[in-house]
Amino acid sequence: MTLYSLSIRDIHFDELKAHLIRPDGRERAGYLLCRSSRSEADPWERQAHERFLVTAFRPVPDEDMVESTTTRVTWLTRSFVKALKEVERTGQIVAVVHNHPSESAMFSPQDDANEPDLLQGALNRNGDGARILSLILTPHGELTGRIWLHPSPSGKEPLSSIKVIGPQLSLHYPDRSRSADRRVFHRQALAFGPAFNHDLRQLRVGIVGCGGTGSAVAMLLARLGVGQIALFDNDVVDQTNLNRLHGARQSDADAMLPKVDVVAREIASMGLGVRVVPHNAWVGNPSCRDAIRACDLLFGCTDDHDGRMFLNRFAYYYLTPVIDIGLAIDVGDGEPPEIVGLDGRVTVLGPGSTCIICRGIVNPAVASDQALKRKQPAEYEKRKAEAYVFGEGNPSPAVVTFTTELACMGVNELVHRLQGFRGPNGHADNRVRKFHLNEDRRPGRPPNDWCVICGSSDLWGRGDEDPFLGRVD
Repeated sequence: MTLYSLSIRDIHFDELKAHLIRPDGRERAGYLLCRSSRSEADPWERQAHERFLVTAFRPVPDEDMVESTTTRVTWLTRSFVKALKEVERTGQIVAVVHNHPSESAMFSPQDDANEPDLLQGALNRNGDGARILSLILTPHGELTGRIWLHPSPSGKEPLSSIKVIGPQLSLHYPDRSRSADRRVFHRQALAFGPAFNHDLRQLRVGIVGCGGTGSAVAMLLARLGVGQIALFDNDVVDQTNLNRLHGARQSDADAMLPKVDVVAREIASMGLGVRVVPHNAWVGNPSCRDAIRACDLLFGCTDDHDGRMFLNRFAYYYLTPVIDIGLAIDVGDGEPPEIVGLDGRVTVLGPGSTCIICRGIVNPAVASDQALKRKQPAEYEKRKAEAYVFGEGNPSPAVVTFTTELACMGVNELVHRLQGFRGPNGHADNRVRKFHLNEDRRPGRPPNDWCVICGSSDLWGRGDEDPFLGRVD
């Protein structure tokens, strides 16, 4: 059995709503073009999970409409054939979308009768492997969907969730408004409403880096009620991080336990019903691919430049927001050291936002040397001896109060994007907290024209490719 879901950017969702929902209250139609992201083993459900990534919207022109009423829509097939030609050429799948002017998000008997014919047309035109998606949009912007695998009444499977990505993160899934609230999160619902708790329960969040910042993020997400958490880190607990790693004990450092196992143990001990999956590996390791592709959102809590470069590319390829968190403490000479700068940063990555390369947050040379150290340690040591590598030296300063406050900043950015408590302009793609000056800033930076990640949309929503993320490692 396979789970199916869909991710759509807010810009395409807005185009869809503008075309379908009009004052006359009639049904209309259009097409979404989608690429695919497939996990062979979803880490929580232990089954395959295919997510469709919307790359474009194509309206059915008004002149192609044969009938458009408040209960029915039919149109000429030429726009459908044109969409089929485009997805055949680009290796995508087409989603047929129409609106229901009533509040019903249920597929009608007429939909059940017509859609197998659409799939049969796709099979006739594009061959035996063809599939189509079908979506319904209600007047209040609710989405529901399914996939047709073969043209028979039993040939369809529901989409388990639909995610709209932008400054706000909007989740659509069956029975959202009827989900039972849990007593343990009741006071949270008093602040933000029960739907907020339901959305958190639905979320699948990955945390990359489980040190001082990442462990704090994990504890906060679990106590908020995020239903599924995946942890990625290939490091172990030691004396230098024992006081910052939330949940760590002296015995963990003595046993050199993996950080992910310690954090997973502490989340499980809360008894809040959070399903947590640890991955004791660098996030770019092929063994992590199924898990990160199954995530709705990722937190980047690593000081590894190569890991940040990987997440940067992944956010755009897979339409998966990444909340990247970093702390920089600059100290001068003297005893005690003088604080020259103490900056914390929360940066949200994904289509429509400037990437961390263009923001100057990562150093590609350092990232390259870190990748060399991981893949060819002997060559790395040789270059290090010849002073041809970067990034080796004294460890960076870190203090638990600041790493934990940054974790709160990052998680609160997620809370706002789900619930909107700061108002329509409350999101921040890049927020810098200057702890030593007691002030927050939102430094902006436009994408560089030459940047293949955020300077153009060519890679956005590409999904699965060979090589993975278009990178030859």
